[in-house]
Amino acid sequence: MGVKNLWDILESCKKKLPLQHLQNKKVCVDLSCWLVQMYSANRSPAFAKDKVYLKNLFHRIRALLALNCTLLFVTGNQLFSTSSQSLEGKLKFVCLFVDGAIPCVKLATYRRRLGSNSHAAPDSHPSTSLRRNRGSEFSCMIKEAKRLGMALGIPCLDGLEEAEAQCASLDLESLCDGCFTSDSDAFLFGARTVYRDVFIGEGGYVICYEMEDIEKTLGFGRNSLISLAVLLGSDYSNGVNGFGPETACRLVKSVGENLILDQILSNGVKATRKCKGKNNGNKVDNMCPKASSCEVGMTQDSDGQFRDVINAYLEPKCHSPDSEAVQRVCGQHPFLRPQLQKICKEYFDWSPEKTDQYILPKIAERELRRFSDLRSASSALGIKPLLSEIPVPCPVLAIVKQRKVHRNECYEVSWRNIDGLQVSVVPGDLVRSACPEKITEFLEKKGEEKKQKRRARPKKSGQAAVEDVDERLQELLLGIEADSGGILGGTGNGSAAYAVPVEALDVVDLSSPSPPLRKLSKSQKKMMGVDVQCQSMNMNKMESESSFSTQSSTTSDVDKQVIDLSSPVPAGIRHDRGALADMSNFGSQSKEEEAGGHGGNCVASVIDLSSPSPAIGADDDVIHERKARELRSFLDSIRSELY
Repeated sequence: MGVKNLWDILESCKKKLPLQHLQNKKVCVDLSCWLVQMYSANRSPAFAKDKVYLKNLFHRIRALLALNCTLLFVTGNQLFSTSSQSLEGKLKFVCLFVDGAIPCVKLATYRRRLGSNSHAAPDSHPSTSLRRNRGSEFSCMIKEAKRLGMALGIPCLDGLEEAEAQCASLDLESLCDGCFTSDSDAFLFGARTVYRDVFIGEGGYVICYEMEDIEKTLGFGRNSLISLAVLLGSDYSNGVNGFGPETACRLVKSVGENLILDQILSNGVKATRKCKGKNNGNKVDNMCPKASSCEVGMTQDSDGQFRDVINAYLEPKCHSPDSEAVQRVCGQHPFLRPQLQKICKEYFDWSPEKTDQYILPKIAERELRRFSDLRSASSALGIKPLLSEIPVPCPVLAIVKQRKVHRNECYEVSWRNIDGLQVSVVPGDLVRSACPEKITEFLEKKGEEKKQKRRARPKKSGQAAVEDVDERLQELLLGIEADSGGILGGTGNGSAAYAVPVEALDVVDLSSPSPPLRKLSKSQKKMMGVDVQCQSMNMNKMESESSFSTQSSTTSDVDKQVIDLSSPVPAGIRHDRGALADMSNFGSQSKEEEAGGHGGNCVASVIDLSSPSPAIGADDDVIHERKARELRSFLDSIRSELY
């Protein structure tokens, strides 16, 4: 749609700008073009039934609203043909969606797209525009989009004829900062900035063309572009035979911006082209020998067709800037939350909560951008009031936490006077520009919380610390005594408080190797000395009792003694076979006494010298060392607390 091949001619002037380029701008939207783009993306029946095109429109709008981009919908006529299958899947039909009034100069194109040129009289030239088909499927889509836009606070201006012409008129009169349309003839109607397409989401961007770049880069003004439409063809004409993009551009540049339209109206246009002839051996260019170009044909504006096309672009039928319709849509329009919830429930089957989840954070972000714009404007005038002195309250109540979204710094903030929204995430640069005081307040509060966490616990009094140390020392000592009670022979006074009775040691194996010696601490050496003394006393008693026969009372005392063979052998006991034989006699003598009726309540012990004895002592040394380490670490902590 628009001028044939014009987008290709303007390719060198295309700019890909980030989506933030639209921030705080007011843009007119050719609504028909947006819906055609979304409808053409997927023409399946389910796509239309589920109104996916309307969902895509909703998400595009909310992304632009968050940037404080003010939108103005403009409708006109839109010719859009597509092939689709019927419900039975057999028939194919061509749908022509028309919305708005069709200019009389465009009727030929309208009939050609319908395939009904043969039914029209060749000299038919209607003087009035054809009213739009309000019952078409595309017109219903337009109505749904307008209803959705009104709920979001976006007004809609119904153009008299062409929507892109009305958008261009508003842009030319500086009532907006640009217009969204995919029709290339918007420049011919006077537009200065045209956004051809927009992509939202992460890394979103917009495709932009500016008339200033076209004039500087290509040397084409508005008159030159209109002449290209006459030569190449557009919605208003079929073009002139023999003219392609290169030929038309050369002709327009050769004549100039100011004279090209008068040249076409007065003298017509003559198409020429370069011809390649046979090389007859002459060292000349492969051109026709007669001339470097051949005339294709002279086309005169005999029936005024060129004049009608030129006037349609220079004087389009649009609402004037001071008209009531334009003034009405240029004002502020509120966001209607209940109405939007109702529409989303009807069209998308969304709950009110889901609708709020989609739109309210974007509305809040828009309000914050407006507040930021207000502060920037005040700073530009040299006025820098404090946050509390600004008559408009800041939408941000407080910063909750700092976040990272797609590697970008953001803040989770709580909102003031945003009905239905408590907290949401906004970009960090927006918060810095709108309310840097809130960031300072948040950082100070965060630093104070860290200081409180680092603050040491209150110190205990001296007496309480001593009591705590004494209690923990007693627990450690009791634990050490409990672990070593089954091995140590007794205490220094010869009592057997921690002795293991002989009854519990049924088998004592002396053939296994003794455990490796470890370096002992002072406390362990002291306790081990007590154990050696006890063992020496016990061994002396056993030797005397094995040499002489004793009475039953003496036998009873022997049975109660401790035999600890895992401890180091004390001095005075020989490590030879005689000593072992004397030790073995103790068991046989006890058996004889039991057989003689002198046993009483005593139980004879069996000492087996052939079986391996269990390893005793290594694990206990490890336990003792661990307890000692715990005690040392505890004492160090006590010293650090007290001093």
